[in-house]
Amino acid sequence: MADLILGAVVGELLAAVIEATKQAINFKSSLDNLKTTLIAIQPFFDEIEKLNKLLDARKEETGMFIDRLKEGKNLVLKCSTIKSWNVYKKIRYNKKLTDLDSSLLRFFQIDVQALMARDSKKILVGVNDNDQKLDRILSILKNGVGGSRYSNGVSGSCTVPGVPHFIVGLDVPLQELKVMLLKDEVSVVVLSAPGGCGKTTLAKMLGRDDEIKAIYGANIFFVNVSKTPNIKVMVQKLFQHQGCHQLPEFQSDDDAINQLENFLEQKGHDRILLVLDDVWPGSESLIQDFKFQIPGYKILVTSRSELTGFDSTYRLKLLNDQDAITLFRHLAFPQDGTSNVPDDLVNEVVKGCGGFPLALTVVARSLYKKHEVIWRSTVKKWSEGQSIFDSNTELLKRLQTSLDALEEMPIVKECYVDLGSFPEDQRIPASALKDMWVEMYNLDEDGMDTLVNLIELSNRNLANLVLTRKDSSEVDDYCNEQFVTQHDLLRELAIYQSNRAPIEQRTRLIMDISGNNHPRGWIEQISQPIHAHLLSISTDETFSSSCYDLQVPEVKILILNFRTGNFTLPQFLERMDRLKVLIITNYGFSPAELNDFLLLGYLSNLKRIRLEHVSIPSLSTSVLELRNLRKISLIMCEIAKAFENCTMELPHLWPNLEHMDIDCCYDLFELPAGLCNLIHLRKLNITYCHELRALPEGFGNLTNLEVLRLHSCTKLYDLPESIGSLQKLRFLDMSDCLRLGKLPTRMDKLCGLRTLHMRGCRGLEELPTSVMDLKQLKDVICDEETAYLWEPYESYLVNLKINVLKEDINLNWLHNFHP
Repeated sequence: MADLILGAVVGELLAAVIEATKQAINFKSSLDNLKTTLIAIQPFFDEIEKLNKLLDARKEETGMFIDRLKEGKNLVLKCSTIKSWNVYKKIRYNKKLTDLDSSLLRFFQIDVQALMARDSKKILVGVNDNDQKLDRILSILKNGVGGSRYSNGVSGSCTVPGVPHFIVGLDVPLQELKVMLLKDEVSVVVLSAPGGCGKTTLAKMLGRDDEIKAIYGANIFFVNVSKTPNIKVMVQKLFQHQGCHQLPEFQSDDDAINQLENFLEQKGHDRILLVLDDVWPGSESLIQDFKFQIPGYKILVTSRSELTGFDSTYRLKLLNDQDAITLFRHLAFPQDGTSNVPDDLVNEVVKGCGGFPLALTVVARSLYKKHEVIWRSTVKKWSEGQSIFDSNTELLKRLQTSLDALEEMPIVKECYVDLGSFPEDQRIPASALKDMWVEMYNLDEDGMDTLVNLIELSNRNLANLVLTRKDSSEVDDYCNEQFVTQHDLLRELAIYQSNRAPIEQRTRLIMDISGNNHPRGWIEQISQPIHAHLLSISTDETFSSSCYDLQVPEVKILILNFRTGNFTLPQFLERMDRLKVLIITNYGFSPAELNDFLLLGYLSNLKRIRLEHVSIPSLSTSVLELRNLRKISLIMCEIAKAFENCTMELPHLWPNLEHMDIDCCYDLFELPAGLCNLIHLRKLNITYCHELRALPEGFGNLTNLEVLRLHSCTKLYDLPESIGSLQKLRFLDMSDCLRLGKLPTRMDKLCGLRTLHMRGCRGLEELPTSVMDLKQLKDVICDEETAYLWEPYESYLVNLKINVLKEDINLNWLHNFHP
């Protein structure tokens, strides 16, 4: 009766969730996710019952799971009692609901699937023996002892190839991929990862999995797809695999597809799985050609890209540290996994491979049976800046194919190489990339082109795009709160591309400096001009920034990455009269003091400056006059000193400033009044400044302001009445301003306002009646607790759309605090 009890308990939990969804609106998002999971997994427990009946077996394994379901029911009932004002309990219990959902999925994906697979094997054990014998007979009849080549030149088979005898790290992905593939509503699954990550191996494991074979039987077809696929040849191989000695002649690709569809339809109710291995970007139409409306027919695609337009994508992750070491030791020391090479040295080599199975395989084979001194020499070369690709042409060749696919997209390829300008293991702000690419490649200012390029790189698994806020993709800035991460080996590949030309001919000069160990050839090169357009210098805690100088007269983009508490700007800044973009980032624990800050005054053509995690000295000198400056970004900076005793008017220092970002600056208590005189300012973003209490009354002087973000300024208690003077303001974001108690009575004067974000403004109890005159207002983005405030005014605002977003408990903003 264990399974009947299990089914009843699942039903009880589902009923409790459905009822709680109606009452506990604070947990609606989490409860909806939990309901979806329960509905999805419930039918599979019926399959367990069927298998148990066939085996006359009892299930004791599910007892612990029944207890977990009962605990879950109690948790759901408890959530119904949490009040909306109790923020801390809401966060805690949302977390508990998320954990419950994850544990259900985990149990289903691993334990339940394992139970079903085990029982299926027991049932099919006799059948499998007969199938194997029959397969051998059919193979001899079809191909002969030595194989066969048909007269039309088609050779080979669509049988699932064998898998390596030693595999690590793919057991969990196999179970997760099966769950995704076996969903009734899914017809195509794309298995995606960079080259050399094990996609094909995982696809082979799936095709040879006992549970999958029990479902699809002999109807699993494995087809390799080339960069320039030939549909007619692919279809002929499928016919050949089914034992057709007289292969049909196809008049065209369409004819081949049509005949294949008719052939597969003749299989009646048999389920069919087609694996298309190594599909290249741009071949989405080929997959569409093989999609047939046949019940039980599914396609699994492996690709280095996340192909768009299909049901589901499974992104295969790299190996974790333990699995990477296990694989490497097996390949480097095949006898028993042990050797005389010290463990710390082995671990250093493994770390340099970054979890890439291909890299681990290639490097392990290159060091197999080598003396310890060769191992140490390899690590030493890597630490001195020599690329892993210099001595591993096979690895380079395999990964290079991903870049070759970008030949028809030269700007996207250049953008990929630019990612190597930032330190490894760090998030790269999309807004910083936008600043670079607007000047380098003439991309648009709103960030759409930048985001499109990043999505393309992410889809091709050359980078990972991270969104830290669900409602951040507003029309005016597509890069707002978007970040990019990149695997170390892919970053090294980007740097390798930059370094292939002689140093004096490179368009980028990317230097990682440890201590004062300058890159090879440094001393010889600093005495002559370098013609690069982009210069990136990354240093560590022990670097002395006063010990180098360069001649870089043509550099337009300068990126300085460091980790020290005290950083001296390089002297060569005073000779960089072509510099347009300056990005200075401190990745240390505390804001860094910048020495020789006045050198910035020499950058007469500077258009954009981004300072992150630094302490900015006073701006009280005219030496910092930057007449061409268009944008300044201050991220996690100490800025109080910058505006103290400032005798110079900011409009005189930065007369053409149009865009200002102030993010996570914890010592910003009040916006300096002098900023209100920057009359050309069009965009002002003040976000996550939790100590900001007020805006100056002179704020209304910013008459050209079009975009104002005040997101997560949690202590901001009101907005000045003068804000009504901002008649060009079209976008206002005051979301998560928790203490904002009222809006200006002159809201009706914001005649250009089209979009208003006010999610999380829990202090607002009413809106001024003047909002009924905001005739241009089209979108209000809010939550359930603030949506009701607009009900009295909706009849006056006929074009207004109230967008109620689910609660978004998201701590991804913590990315700003560098480790």
